[in-house]
Amino acid sequence: MLLTNAIQSFLHYLTSIDRSDETISGYRKDLLSFARFLEKKFNCESYIDEITTNDIEEYLTYLKEEKKYAPASRVRNLHTLRSFFAYAHNKELVVRNIALSVEKIKVQQKERTYLSEEEVAQLIKAIDHDLIRLVVTVLYMTGLRISECLNLTIDDVNLEKRVIHVVAGKGNKDRLIPISNRLLPLLEDYVRYKRPDTGSVLFFCTKKTGMLSPVYVNRGIALAVQKLGWKKKVTAHILRHSFASQLVKKDVNLVQIQKLLGHSSLNVTSIYTHTNLEQLSEAINTL
Repeated sequence: MLLTNAIQSFLHYLTSIDRSDETISGYRKDLLSFARFLEKKFNCESYIDEITTNDIEEYLTYLKEEKKYAPASRVRNLHTLRSFFAYAHNKELVVRNIALSVEKIKVQQKERTYLSEEEVAQLIKAIDHDLIRLVVTVLYMTGLRISECLNLTIDDVNLEKRVIHVVAGKGNKDRLIPISNRLLPLLEDYVRYKRPDTGSVLFFCTKKTGMLSPVYVNRGIALAVQKLGWKKKVTAHILRHSFASQLVKKDVNLVQIQKLLGHSSLNVTSIYTHTNLEQLSEAINTL
């Protein structure tokens, strides 16, 4: 089978198992780039069963040296190829998953930026806009992604049952987030007295547009950071990191944090286990 036909078959399969549009788009981009590389290399279309491990290794070298891709981007491409050839193997298009023989690319793990509880309190206090201040508070106290938060409808936020229903978050996964004792009165006050009388079904909205954009929220955060004189860059997503990091600091089980964040793997959640020299010294001194 031609490689391009196998790619189309794989993408159709991803649609059939309800992978997100974003995921499918990423796989399509990576695989078509690989197909173009092979076409240029051999001056003709490739057949999937003729591709070798060496072809994949040469492609990854090309991404590094010609395209100047960062290690993380090359890791993503290798992951795409492994998923694709796993599918091809299952469908008996190839005798084995050749991408598994390619050595893993080492990526230096970056420490995620996050705010301390005191810094979050300072940030919230410095925000002049009432609605943005509430959204920032919600982001920190729930760990929601900014898109998930701003897409919440009135029906998604059940104050009586004290739960937020995140509908089809990243990876098309629904999840429930409990509303904390500190957050509940703020949301009740917003619904009763501050939410504008508008036809919008969105929970967070303005009278003028009936919605709130991530850009608008991030601009409000940037102004508050400027007001505080901080040099660090703070965005809505940093509040999600801060939520997770503070839970880890308070010894909350990683599996519970994983469920709250909506991660599919504990490996992803484990990046929030920040450890500094002081914490390591405390650990050593317990022996």
